[in-house]
Amino acid sequence: MQTMRRSVLGLIALLVLCSSCQEQAAKPSGDEKKTSEGKAPTRVTTQVVSPGQADNGQTYVGIVEEREATAVSFTGMGVVKRMLVSEGQAVSRGQLIAEMDDTQARNVLTGVEAQMAQANDALGRYKLLHDNGSLPEVQWVEIQSKVAQAASQLEVAKKNLADCRLTAPVSGIVGKRLVGVGETALPSQAVVSILDISSVKVKVAVPEAEISSIHASTPTSIQVEAVGGNYRGGRIEKGVAADALTHTYDIRINVANDGRKLLPGMVARVHFASGGSQDGSGGSMIPVTAVQKQADGSLFVWTVDQQNTAHRTTVTVGLTEGDCIRVKTGLNTGDRIVTEGYQKLSEGTKVVY
Repeated sequence: MQTMRRSVLGLIALLVLCSSCQEQAAKPSGDEKKTSEGKAPTRVTTQVVSPGQADNGQTYVGIVEEREATAVSFTGMGVVKRMLVSEGQAVSRGQLIAEMDDTQARNVLTGVEAQMAQANDALGRYKLLHDNGSLPEVQWVEIQSKVAQAASQLEVAKKNLADCRLTAPVSGIVGKRLVGVGETALPSQAVVSILDISSVKVKVAVPEAEISSIHASTPTSIQVEAVGGNYRGGRIEKGVAADALTHTYDIRINVANDGRKLLPGMVARVHFASGGSQDGSGGSMIPVTAVQKQADGSLFVWTVDQQNTAHRTTVTVGLTEGDCIRVKTGLNTGDRIVTEGYQKLSEGTKVVY
């Protein structure tokens, strides 16, 4: 009798336990709540489309250079007597830069002026004889030649004296002073360099494997920490000769320099925008994996509307850049696209993200 009672109690306990488990299984979890249609939404990963998103362009370190450098030198040899400019000073075209000792040039000019006066005096006396017909024609021609020679020597002597004063051939800033007071300047030896920095160039060494992606109009952004400024690059000049050791090509980016804050030698970070503008593709960048192909060969992405419903959106694409692709048409800024979990989607599927 006791044994039968234990069996009945055990059977009752087992039935209660099974009933409890069935109730627990029937309760939906938070992630498995049904929609009004009776189907749980699909969990996906999304991102919002933004202009030029995921630009995988390259960044390099560059050096600011002057637009043009002019080496200024004396045309003759002599000892520098005065230097009137210093490095970094702004100069204007025609401004006096330096003077050379002109003692010898002045002495030469004085002697030539005396010869010129003597030749003119002789010309006047011989002219009276020539007009009276008492001077042979040969002598008249000879005296005229001597006057012409004296005049030519006078012009040379004046120029030599003027050349003792060195003036700026262009406007700009003085880069370096290469000769000091008391030193002997030689013909064509640079005394100072004048730099034109009304605009500047940023020189960058680009590896040969990447030079083909850079064009004259490739968009660039330039950051120069020395002046705390960001600049938009202009036209690009590409070198055609590679460095024999590094196999890089020098390119130069023209940059406007309003206020002349950018100075030669400053370090710059140069970012080259990827592709796009060269082939007119424009558009935004999205992950390559988000683009799917339909049976007819057209491309589409899954977009999510404000009601969290997934839709196929047909797109046309441009260049692939790294793990992203540029979408030319089909998407607008602010659209939400599915980047992960799209394998479980069909038109009209409800999603959560």
